[in-house]
Amino acid sequence: MSTTTAGVGFVASLILALVLVYRPFGDYMYRAVTPDRHTRAERLLYRAVGVNPDGEQSWGVYARSVLAFSAISILALYLFQRVQNHLWLSLGFDPVKPDQAWNTAVSFVTNTNWQSYSGESTMGHLVQMAGLAVQNFASAAVGIAVAVALVRGFARAKTDQLGNFWVDLVRICVRILLPIAVIGATIFIAGGMVQNLSGGTDVTTLAGATQSITGGPVASQEVIKELGTNGGGFYNANSSHPFENPTGWTNWIELFLILCIPFSLPRVFGRMVGDRRQGLAIAGIMAILAIGSIIAINAFQLSHGGTVPTAVGAATEGTETRFGVSQSATFASITTLTSTGAVNSFHDSYTSLGGMVTMLNMMLGEVAPGGVGSGLYGMLILAVITVFVAGLMVGRTPEYLGKKIGAREIKFASLYLLTTPALVLVGTAVAMGSETARASMANPGAHGLSEVLYAFTSASNNNGSAFAGIGVNTTFYNTALGLCMLLGRLLPIILVLGLAGSLARQTPVPESSGTLRTYQPLFIGMVIAVTVIVVLLTYLPALALGPLAEGI
Repeated sequence: MSTTTAGVGFVASLILALVLVYRPFGDYMYRAVTPDRHTRAERLLYRAVGVNPDGEQSWGVYARSVLAFSAISILALYLFQRVQNHLWLSLGFDPVKPDQAWNTAVSFVTNTNWQSYSGESTMGHLVQMAGLAVQNFASAAVGIAVAVALVRGFARAKTDQLGNFWVDLVRICVRILLPIAVIGATIFIAGGMVQNLSGGTDVTTLAGATQSITGGPVASQEVIKELGTNGGGFYNANSSHPFENPTGWTNWIELFLILCIPFSLPRVFGRMVGDRRQGLAIAGIMAILAIGSIIAINAFQLSHGGTVPTAVGAATEGTETRFGVSQSATFASITTLTSTGAVNSFHDSYTSLGGMVTMLNMMLGEVAPGGVGSGLYGMLILAVITVFVAGLMVGRTPEYLGKKIGAREIKFASLYLLTTPALVLVGTAVAMGSETARASMANPGAHGLSEVLYAFTSASNNNGSAFAGIGVNTTFYNTALGLCMLLGRLLPIILVLGLAGSLARQTPVPESSGTLRTYQPLFIGMVIAVTVIVVLLTYLPALALGPLAEGI
């Protein structure tokens, strides 16, 4: 079987599986986030934290709850790393240095999972299990909760109530993430993934040297790493490490876990607003953008440009031979489309245009389908912008799902779109202008700029994958990228919740003959066009100096 045929079959099987689970899994998540009753276990958790589960919150209170939870989580995870040498299962590791502990704490709390450290030689098992893995659950649940709150803004009328953040957080963890994680971890262990508390096993290498290979609770962390579109690897080699990703079929399952929640959340959206066609339209936009990205990156990586790629039939440098070029390219496309920092190949070794596609995926705002929750609310922001533009074109007050998109709503949406590009471009400019930051660069010229641009794009968009090629474990990069991750997560969330509150207070406008049908192919095409045009207008100059210049 040719590489291209195998790659097509791999992608086609993923698409089929996602189509099959869209309706049942979307309906299950809908039932998980909308019931009036609480389970006994959930009530115990509410009582423990002093929350009234039957009380609802305005958008401001909901936002403050998110901020408070995030602040406490960052502080707790920072302290956890700083005292790990005194903890059980520390494996004799020293405390994580302050700037790296800050960077890592912010990274995992914001669902970025950027890593400036090697997990197997830096973090003890307890910190990995009770610190990093716990935040993988919590940060994913926060993203879904915010998306659900925005959908409530569309679905409700004449109210300032968006639900209860603490109830949403608990339900998403208990009813959605935990059950799937238990099943997924069991499958991964059966597939050969490591799950133990071993401090390390000494082995003899082929060259006759001795090497200590660290074990650990890998499978239990790996499943939520992918399911929650987190991406933080137990090992430095991430999903190219055989302990994290043993076989081709575990590679497929990892990608399915990454995609199943983001691609099924539009079903939840459709059911909550009372029109399932709206959910299908959003899912269709996501799918078209995702398939386009997968085709593009596979084409660039399988092309035979250059002497070495021509000789071997593809750009194989930095690719794990167990997976091959096509599976690696597909993995890179899906993870950069979904705010998942996992990698199973070396993005720095991709062709210039192949590497550019991974950056473009993140620059789109990671909405195809995006991270858990963040992809849906990012796409709905783009839908609001599209409706506004369409209204201007025909001289009609823009409406989306019966809600008028006025000055207040468009300000929230516009600020949302501007926040991340500002962080990416300003951060890259500061790094390129800093002698200290430039000293970390291993490559000069256009490729060196691409590496810095990728780092700030990944951090600001809460992706977490690394282009590599620069030494980011420095005070400058740990601090700067940590700030980009924090602002790139929390500022958009505040703006999304502000928009939700504004929409919820409105009285729905009845549909008329002039209403834009936001479930038809015309609207789908318009949203795709707006998404691509906004990205190109924003980032084209930077891309022209980096990957485009290198490719040409």
